[in-house]
Amino acid sequence: MIYGITLMILGVLASPNLLLAKKPNAKEILDKITPYQGWIGLVFCFWGIWGIIQAVLNMGLLTNWPIWWITWLASSLVEAVLGFILGYGMISKLLLSKNEEAKKKGEQLLAKLAPIQGKLGLAGIIIGAWVIVAGILFYA
Repeated sequence: MIYGITLMILGVLASPNLLLAKKPNAKEILDKITPYQGWIGLVFCFWGIWGIIQAVLNMGLLTNWPIWWITWLASSLVEAVLGFILGYGMISKLLLSKNEEAKKKGEQLLAKLAPIQGKLGLAGIIIGAWVIVAGILFYA
């Protein structure tokens, strides 16, 4: 359930236009979070990558719990990508700055993902909500 909530929060951070359209005073909240966006993105990127690794290592769940396993993999993928987009500045500074080729590839990847950031944010919100519902359905 925590995984779904955090994914929904990440989705809102990735698509602030959705939140600002619904609540005009949300800009103040987003402005408070912006200085920490790089760290938040970095943590979520690694958390998403860890979730992908764990899902692949636990492929046996696919035979008994296919919906849950697909949900796990999808949420981890979206979380890793959104975390990368939001945390790219911090990732570049801490990890990619030492290798010029890696930095260039990171910039190319960011350029490909940036145009779909809003859609990925919306997907994060939807998948996060589904993770909560699936957690209740499959683990209750």
